[in-house]
Amino acid sequence: MFSTSGDILNLVLAICLILLTFFLSWAIYYFVASIRKIHHLIKRADSGVTKVEEVIDMAKDKLKNSATYFMILGEIAKKAMEFVQEKREKKSTSKKK
Repeated sequence: MFSTSGDILNLVLAICLILLTFFLSWAIYYFVASIRKIHHLIKRADSGVTKVEEVIDMAKDKLKNSATYFMILGEIAKKAMEFVQEKREKKSTSKKK
């Protein structure tokens, strides 16, 4: 079967090459699987951040609208107070006469 030591060397080199190929393929498979999991994790984190940004934007809009309503209500209250004050002044001036 083996006539020289070169034949044994070639057989050992072939076996080593097959094993090296197997382990490199196995390592590459697990490396790609890890990268894929990391990609899915980053994708989920990105979607979570996007949802948080949407909630923050919605809260800002609600607060902005509420602030506008409070400003309008404040102006109405101010006008009402001025109206009441004018009425009181007219009453007090009419009683003095």
